[in-house]
Amino acid sequence: MAGTDAALLLLADSRLPAGGHAHSGGVEPAVAAGAVTDVADLTVFLRGRLATAGLVAAALAAAACAHAAGPADAFDALDAEADARTPSPAQRRAARAQGRSLLRAARATWAHPALDALAGTAPHHPVALGAATAAAGGGPGDAASIAAFTGVTGGASAAVRLLGLDPLAVNRAVAGLAADIDAVAARAADAARGPWAELPAASAPVLDLYAELHAGADLRLFES
Repeated sequence: MAGTDAALLLLADSRLPAGGHAHSGGVEPAVAAGAVTDVADLTVFLRGRLATAGLVAAALAAAACAHAAGPADAFDALDAEADARTPSPAQRRAARAQGRSLLRAARATWAHPALDALAGTAPHHPVALGAATAAAGGGPGDAASIAAFTGVTGGASAAVRLLGLDPLAVNRAVAGLAADIDAVAARAADAARGPWAELPAASAPVLDLYAELHAGADLRLFES
């Protein structure tokens, strides 16, 4: 992140009471499908997710943060852009559930017009994250970095619980993705300076299919 303010670190902390621990970022259905069985598989999965869904989320978060001081109805337009980039109904539901939880935690922690503008809604998680980053005193680059970082660490943490992987090995794998995370965050922050219609729309069809299969699974440890 561009800054090291404790408030921004709080947003990247898995202990933030925003329900992030209940989401695997697609790792659980990938494990069920046999696509992720070890640390090497996990690394490939996380790198691919970062370059697609992670980039999209980071750009949306950066855009929301950049426009946090703008008119309240601007968030409706940005949320529609998030919907357009999330073809899976299951993923849309999960993103809004996470967004609602994050918004609740953020409003209990900080006072900011952007958070008030979203009150009573269930925004996509990146939109809520961008508004929360602004409320915590961060900028678009910070929002992009937090989105990219947590998009990787959430799945990594889920994999440890699902597969009993060595936490040290998984941590080493995440550290190995640091340059990728920084690159995605920088690209997302740059894209957020332009029109919202031109924000990244990288697709990940397998993640969409996994999300739909996961939503209908009889036994699940995670929501997504």
